[in-house]
Amino acid sequence: MNHLIAGKTKEDWVQSYPLLERMMAMEEVSWQNGRLLPYQQISDSLPIALDEIYAAEKLFQRFAPFFKVAFPEADLEQGNIESPLVEIAEMKRELETTYNMKIPGSLLLKCDNALPIAGSIKARGGFYEIIKYTEKLALANGLLKEGDSYDRLYDEEVREFFSGYSIAVGSTGNLGLSIGILSAKIGFNVTVHMSSDAKQWKKDLLRSYGAVVTEYTADFSVAVKNGRLWCQAQENCYFVDDEDSRDLFIGYAVAALELKRQLDHKGITVDMEHPLIVYLPCGVGGGPGGVTYGLKQIFGDAVHCVFAEPTHSPSVLLGLMTRQFHRVSVQDFGIDNQTDADGLAVGRSSKFAVPAVKHLVTGIYTVEDEELFKLLSQLYRTEALTLEPSALAGLYGPIQLLKHHVLKQKTLNVHIDRATHIAWATGGNLVPSENMRAFISQGDKLLQNTRNTLEGSER
Repeated sequence: MNHLIAGKTKEDWVQSYPLLERMMAMEEVSWQNGRLLPYQQISDSLPIALDEIYAAEKLFQRFAPFFKVAFPEADLEQGNIESPLVEIAEMKRELETTYNMKIPGSLLLKCDNALPIAGSIKARGGFYEIIKYTEKLALANGLLKEGDSYDRLYDEEVREFFSGYSIAVGSTGNLGLSIGILSAKIGFNVTVHMSSDAKQWKKDLLRSYGAVVTEYTADFSVAVKNGRLWCQAQENCYFVDDEDSRDLFIGYAVAALELKRQLDHKGITVDMEHPLIVYLPCGVGGGPGGVTYGLKQIFGDAVHCVFAEPTHSPSVLLGLMTRQFHRVSVQDFGIDNQTDADGLAVGRSSKFAVPAVKHLVTGIYTVEDEELFKLLSQLYRTEALTLEPSALAGLYGPIQLLKHHVLKQKTLNVHIDRATHIAWATGGNLVPSENMRAFISQGDKLLQNTRNTLEGSER
C-alpha cells in the first residue's frame, strides 16, 4: 500500500503538480505563484497592519541605548540595528559575462550580512522577539518606567533579575546566534537546540557568550520540536518558535521601512513603471516572508518578491505549490534536505509566515550548492564582500528571472529596463576567516572547472 502524503499518494501529487518530478530529482526549477493577487484586493484581509510594523521599529529605537552599552565592540553610532544598501555594478557585469546575458536595470545588495552584533538577517526578527519579551518583563516588574533610557537594562541588578528566566530556540544556526548572543547579554539563561547541519563555529561562538548548545543528529524540525518540549518542562522559559512566530515575522518586516528610506536617499523611484524586484534566500520562510510582507505594505504591486531555496531543501516552494504549507515536508517526497546552505536547510515551512504571504510572493526558484559557492567567489573578487553560501541564493535571482521567466506579468516585462534588482544578503560577517577562505577557494575551483568544461566544448 502506497504511503499517503496529506491524504494523497506521491504519484497523485506528481500528476497534479508535474514540477514535483524535477524537484524530487533535486534539479533547479522555477515556479510562478498562480495565487498572487493585486495588493489592493487583499490588503484589508492581511493579518498584520502597517501600524504594528512601525511600532516594532519604535521598539528597536527604544532599545538603541541598550545595544550601544551592551555591545561596545559593535561601534554602534546611534545604536541602530541596520544594514547598508550598495550597488554592485562590477558583480552585475561578472554575472552578465558568466551567464552570457544582459541584466536590465540596476543591481544592488541589501547587506544584512553586515547587521550589527549577529551578522545576519536574524538580528531583525530574532532581536525583535527577544526585546519585546524583555520590555514586557521589565515594565511588569518595575525595572523600567515610561521615559527611562533603556541602557539601564544592562545594570548588574537588572541582569540578575533576568537570570531567573530562560530562553530557548531551535535553529540551523543564524537564528540561534541572534537569540543566543542577545539573550545572554540581557542576562537570560539561554539554550539553543541546534540541528545537524549547524556549523561548528556557530556552536562555538554561542558557547563563548555563555549559551548552552544542545546538538541533534536530526534536522531543523526535530531541533525545534525538542526545543519546544524542553522549554515547556522548564520554569519561566520562553520559546522562540521559528516555525510559528508572529513576532519574528514582524521583526523581519521592519526591514521594509529601512529599505524605503535607503531607496529614497539614493533617489531610486519605485512605482509601476520603475519596478522593484527583490530576491530573498528562504529557509523556513519567516525572514523572506516578513520582508515581503513589509515591502508589499509600502510598495504594493510595484514590488515583486522572489524566494530562493536550495535544490535539496525546497520546503516553502513545496508548501505553497501544493497549498499544504507546513503539513508536508521535503522528506515526504524523498528530497534529502542536505545542503551546504545551512541557514536554508529546512524540510518543513513556517506555519505562520508562509500562509501569510501566499498571495504576495511572485515566485520561487531553486539553486544548486555549486552555484552558491561560485557566486560567493565572484562577489568577493569583484566587490570584496564576504557572504556565507546561503546568502548568495538571492544573487542567482536575476539569472533565473531571465533564463526561466519567473516573472511573466505584462506590466513588469514592459518596464524591465527600468527595474531595480535587490539581492538580499542574509548572513556572513561572523564567519571565521579560515572558513571564508575555504568557501572562496571552493568557489574558485568550481569556476575554473566550469571554464575548463566550456573551453573543452568549444574546441
